[in-house]
This record gives sequence, structure tokens and C-alpha cells, in this order.
Amino acid sequence: MAKEFQVTYDCADPGAVAAFWAEVLGYRFQPPPEGFVDWAAITDPDGKGPRMYFQKVPEGKTVKNRLHLDVRSAPGLTGDERMDALEVEAARLEGLGAKRLYRLESDGENEGIIVMGDPEGNEFCLD
Repeated sequence: MAKEFQVTYDCADPGAVAAFWAEVLGYRFQPPPEGFVDWAAITDPDGKGPRMYFQKVPEGKTVKNRLHLDVRSAPGLTGDERMDALEVEAARLEGLGAKRLYRLESDGENEGIIVMGDPEGNEFCLD
């Protein structure tokens, strides 16, 4: 039997990072128990995706992520149509505080992607 899991982020501002990811993924806030202020959580309203948990830590991010999310923003699209859809989503996310890091074009084997950073610099891909 498969196990449930959650994705946990260490961050400086759990509420702000959770709000960003809720907008990116269409998730909803899960209220913390009363008295807890150093974390936030978001969940998939359809119950399909993993819970995402954001916990406050004192240190900042210093190196590239060893694990990242691929946000499926152009499923089924290829070529220019795919990259145009990714560009639209990248612009929306930049308006929410994300930073575009770089764009990788199709290499004939893999479709293109846009690599982004969330408001605290955690890398993720628009795929």
C-alpha cells in the first residue's frame, strides 16, 4: 500500500511562502492549532496532491536545492505552444514574487522548461 507524504519547506516566513505556493498550486490554507505561529500548511482542496508544510528556521538558504518541484503548467503542449503557456505562467508567478532563473529550450529529446525561484529562492521548474 502506498504511503501518504507531505512536502516540507524550511523557510524564514512560513505564512508568506505558504501563501505563494497556495496561489501557484491552487491549494488552500490549513489552519494551525491555536498558539502555533512558526509554521503554515496548505492542502489540495481535491485531496489528490500532498500536504505542504512550511516551518520557520533561523538559517537562510545557501545552496541549490537537492529536491525541487516540477509545476505542470503546460500538460500535453509541445513546441512554441508549450513555451508560450510556460511564459504566461512565469509572468503570473513573477507577479506573486517568484524570480525567473533561466529558460531551457527543447533539445529534441526533452521539451523546454522555465526554472524559477520562489520568494525565498527555492528552485522549481515550470514544466
